[in-house]
Order: sequence, then structure tokens, then C-alpha cells
Amino acid sequence: MGLNLILQGGPLSRDEVTQVAALAGANHIVTLGTTAWRFTGVTEAPIEGFCAERGLDWAWVPDERRLEDLRLIAMDMDSTLITVESIDEMGGLLGIKEEIAAITAQAMQGEIDYAESLRRRVSLLAGLEQSALDRLYTERVRLSPGAERLVDACQSRGIRTLLVSGGFSFFASRLTEQLGLDRCLSNELEIVGGRLTGRVLGNIVDGRAKAAKLSAMAQEIGVGCERTLAIGDGANDIPMLAVAGVSVAYRAKSAVREHATHTIDHAGLDGVIHLFL
Repeated sequence: MGLNLILQGGPLSRDEVTQVAALAGANHIVTLGTTAWRFTGVTEAPIEGFCAERGLDWAWVPDERRLEDLRLIAMDMDSTLITVESIDEMGGLLGIKEEIAAITAQAMQGEIDYAESLRRRVSLLAGLEQSALDRLYTERVRLSPGAERLVDACQSRGIRTLLVSGGFSFFASRLTEQLGLDRCLSNELEIVGGRLTGRVLGNIVDGRAKAAKLSAMAQEIGVGCERTLAIGDGANDIPMLAVAGVSVAYRAKSAVREHATHTIDHAGLDGVIHLFL
């Protein structure tokens, strides 16, 4: 089994590319883009310090891994598919963003139970007008760099797409429609008289629910989880990262990184494509 080294996320001079090739014993260099390279026929080498100094992501990728072999990709929403934590932004509409963000940070680091943290945060949003959420989606929700390119690459190869979010269907359903994703699982806010009640309807989508949805959809389309990919950033993504055949911690919390196959901190979401040959 051959091995490849993927570097991406920042510029390198020609001399630096040559330096990496020598360090890893590469027999060939493939330029994947202006800030991405693949070094083939390599052996694992201590390149972490080199990459840290230059703001680069690195990954060791086996020769046989192909994007075409994937059948399902599952993505988290907040701080993964989109650049913001939507619930924190909702708090900002009421002037309590910092209070909610502090609870979010604890939950994403795995310091407090996710379901309990969500109930606490949503309770603080009671009274928020639904019309404010429409403005928030228009003005604040932005796709992460490379998100559309990643989705397009998967869809063109017949790979099913799943959005699994501990956030809210108010945003997730719109993103699902916008990107043409196949499925979505997220939490439902209770809205009465055009205002949030401060409660969540039904069972809360936590880490276990995310992993279960990935597994169930893989079974539905007739493939094993080894042909799935999961991308997330928070502690509630760890269960689905563990289930997937390949997993990516995208600009993730420290508690998440050790549970993923790869970490992307500098490249966009389309950097995931380079992790497949």
C-alpha cells in the first residue's frame, strides 16, 4: 500500500516544496491548486513543525482511497458547513450573545451535556421574534469557504449528502434546499404566535442521534459505514466521526481532533476533496 502526503491551506515557495519532498522521500509532486500539493510514494516523516510554522494542514493518505468509492457524506452545520454558531447569533439579537456563546463553548468542548446545554440556551431565547431569524439567515449565515465545491464534487459522483445538526431546522432546512442536499436532521424550535417559546420540540439531536442517522442512512442506501465520510467540529460530532469510514475535524475544538482521521484548520471545506485520490 502506497502512501501520499497532502499539504494544503497556505502558500509554499518552490524551495519549500522541494524541501518537503526530500523530507518525506517523495517520488513525485502533484500540484492540486495554488495552496495544495500531493507528494506520492512517501514515508511518514516529522513534518508537523514545518506545517505549524507555515499555517498548513497535512495528512497521510493511502493510495487506494478514492472519492468515487464514497457513498455518503455527513456534515455538521454550525461552524462546519456555515461559519457561525447560529444559536450564538440568535442570542446576539437579544443582546445575550456572550452568555449563550459561553454555554456553546462548554458544550462543544464536551465539558457539559449537549442536550442540557441546548435546553439552557434555548430557554434564554424565549420571546425572540421569528422574523428576526429570517433576517439572521439573510445577513449572518454564510457558507464556509469551499462548501459549495465540496458538495458539488460529491453530488457529481452520486455521493449522498446528509446535514446532521444539533442546531435548528429553521436554518438547516434552508441550507438543505439551497445546496440540494439529500437529507437533514436537526432540532425543531417551538414557535407560537410568531415568537420562540424557549423550548425545543421532540427529541434533541445530540451526538448519538447524529451517529445513528449516519448509520441508518448508510444502511438504507445499502453500504457499510466504511464508505461514509463525516465532518464536524464539536464534541457532539465525535460519535459520528467514530462511525464513519473517514472523518475530518474541521477547524475543530481540541477535544475533537484525536477522534478524527484528519484535521483541517487552514484549508476550506473543499480541502476534504484532496484527502481522496
